[in-house]
Amino acid sequence: MATKMTANGVCTTTAPGTEQYETFYSAHRGKRISRVMYDYRDTDNELFSCGAHTLAECRRKRDEWLNNKQNTQK
Repeated sequence: MATKMTANGVCTTTAPGTEQYETFYSAHRGKRISRVMYDYRDTDNELFSCGAHTLAECRRKRDEWLNNKQNTQK
């Protein structure tokens, strides 16, 4: 399966503060299910990746991750 998010197995989200996402479809028990794969490169160059049913859910997970990072750095 071709993906724009990786090249030779390496994440292509390289610029700090950027995000990439792709929607994939699979079948489960005869139903078509969509999943969003999401990458976000933080301003300190740390990569966050996740998968969820919607882009909004991925961004919510990213925001939680960012809040946890800020709280642990204090």
